[in-house]
Amino acid sequence: MNVDLESLAEATSGAIGSLISTTFLYPLDTCKTKYQADARSHGRTRYRNLTDVLLEAISNGQVLSLYQGIGTKNLQSFISQFVYFYGYSYFKRLYLDKSGYKSIGTKANLVIAAAAGACTAIVTQPLDTASSRMQTSAFGKSKGLLKTLTEGTWSDAFDGLSISLLLTSNPAIQYTVFDQLKQRALKNKQSKADKGTSPESLSAFMAFLLGAISKSIATCLTYPAIRCKVIIQAADSDEANSKTKIKSQKTVSNVLYGIWKREGIVGYFKGLHAQILKTVLSSALLLMIKEKISATTWVLILALKRYLLLPTRRVKNL
Repeated sequence: MNVDLESLAEATSGAIGSLISTTFLYPLDTCKTKYQADARSHGRTRYRNLTDVLLEAISNGQVLSLYQGIGTKNLQSFISQFVYFYGYSYFKRLYLDKSGYKSIGTKANLVIAAAAGACTAIVTQPLDTASSRMQTSAFGKSKGLLKTLTEGTWSDAFDGLSISLLLTSNPAIQYTVFDQLKQRALKNKQSKADKGTSPESLSAFMAFLLGAISKSIATCLTYPAIRCKVIIQAADSDEANSKTKIKSQKTVSNVLYGIWKREGIVGYFKGLHAQILKTVLSSALLLMIKEKISATTWVLILALKRYLLLPTRRVKNL
């Protein structure tokens, strides 16, 4: 079996970076998600700003509940990033090998990134839905992964899949912008790497900066769809007026209309600052970690490959 080791190294370092950044920023992610899912009803909202979510957890003595669903989120994040980075790296290398080009253009990069994102969305959608429901549940009342997924029908586990597929444009834009900026940053010091040597990498600060810029651009362009997805996947409210919430309207068109009717055009961008803060920090941290450990991961995979091939060589010699 012929394994693309460079793609495997990219996927592994990306998944590890995602795991660390998700864990570190999870309380902020919970506050952001609950704030975004707060749909206006009769002119009222539960949270006026992001800090209201944090204050509610503190006043109720449920600070640890800011970590509710972290296991599911980490599992979803690790799998999604591994699948995405592996697919993205593999398809990019395949394109370059088949086309004969030395570098990949913006259009081709977008298509490849979107294809990798679509595969990732389909594979991890049930975990994504469960994670959102756990985060938007009342503090201290979050259920386990299995119970959350088995509450409704199997199709309920794929709530928001259509929007998730649409949002494949987000990482596609992000990683395309990052790749283009990275190529320019490395243009002067880039040297051709022979097989078996680690590829050129960015400094930690530069990777963080480029990651923040690329994610900010992608988030601003796709935010209305992001908030729509959160509302669709959010846990049902226990309040008496829960039937009036936008969550009860499952289709994308109804959710978009509900936001317009209750909150106006500003509602499409409610929580944008929180989304940018969380996703920029998360993505920049992920890419920074990935860039710094990719060389180490590459060396470890090569060492593992040689170790696994040693018995085969000995058998042949005998």
